[in-house]
Amino acid sequence: MKLEMLPYKNVNLKTNKILEQLTLSSRALAELKGYSNTIPNMHILINAVTINEAKDSSAIENIVTTHDDIYKVLTESGYKEENAKEVVDYRNAIWLGYEQIKKDGYINTNTIVKIQGTIEHNNAGIRKLPGTELKNSITGETIYTPPQSEQEIRSYLKNLEDFINNNEDGIDPLIKVCLVHYQFESIHPFYDGNGRTGRILNILYLVLNNLIDSPILYLSKYINRTKQEYYKLFNEVRNNNNFEDWILYILKGIEITSKQTIILIEEIQNEMKNYKEEFRNKLPKIYSKELLESLFFEVYTKISYIEKACNVTRLTASSYLNQLEEVGLLESEKIGRERLYKNVRLIKLLSEN
Repeated sequence: MKLEMLPYKNVNLKTNKILEQLTLSSRALAELKGYSNTIPNMHILINAVTINEAKDSSAIENIVTTHDDIYKVLTESGYKEENAKEVVDYRNAIWLGYEQIKKDGYINTNTIVKIQGTIEHNNAGIRKLPGTELKNSITGETIYTPPQSEQEIRSYLKNLEDFINNNEDGIDPLIKVCLVHYQFESIHPFYDGNGRTGRILNILYLVLNNLIDSPILYLSKYINRTKQEYYKLFNEVRNNNNFEDWILYILKGIEITSKQTIILIEEIQNEMKNYKEEFRNKLPKIYSKELLESLFFEVYTKISYIEKACNVTRLTASSYLNQLEEVGLLESEKIGRERLYKNVRLIKLLSEN
């Protein structure tokens, strides 16, 4: 069946079930937006959440790694682990997309292509050769054939772009994100990286519509945990035009994930509070707000980070980190020629969420 252009005809987006779930999802997302503004340094939360999203989204594509490896790669210490590098590239793609839409005020095909290029670290761009088919991984049977020619793909992407940026169509943005996700994945415009690009597109759409202020809500963990249902409902739309259950699934994911992210914010705040008290009691002479926040900004830190964050000499930064390790507030590990210091409490917290 040929993929329909947006907006879809003959689809009831206002069933009682959808409207009921829409209220719950909107309320949870609004609560998250308000609550996120209570954290002292927003970048601490964004860094934590984007790493977990990058890890979970990549895991959907069977790119599996650990938080420990990801953080080591992030320190640019020369540490090499291919899957962790792919996760870091994904996080970079989130930031690229976020900064682009904040600058432009819209989402277009060029931005989507840049995001995919960052994820896949190549410039292959939109598919140019026909022959792409989505197959059942077990039977090898073709289950869907997306648009084939580059011209056709670009036509669908232009239609998607117009739909995303049209705020006058009367469709609630949370319902639109469900439709945008389905349509993008059905267009399948790239040779690789469609799933991860589409999941970044979800969050950018929410930010674009001021439903959240920064990229802190992601559905990847929810999708990962309900992967069978995700693919089943996706095919239900494709084969039976069952949009209601698909929309309910995505809206429920937004509600659940919003609540989970609020819990994560609370846990980060509590951990910072406890860490601060212990820090001030054990090392009152070197305590500062800047130093505390730098230890939560990324879970791994090194001397050069502290130099910059606290505006101190390398010798002083080294002394700070050594003292923090001596009293048990940090642990260190040598990677190559460099010593990295990790906030093991924050690593544990993020690994459990």
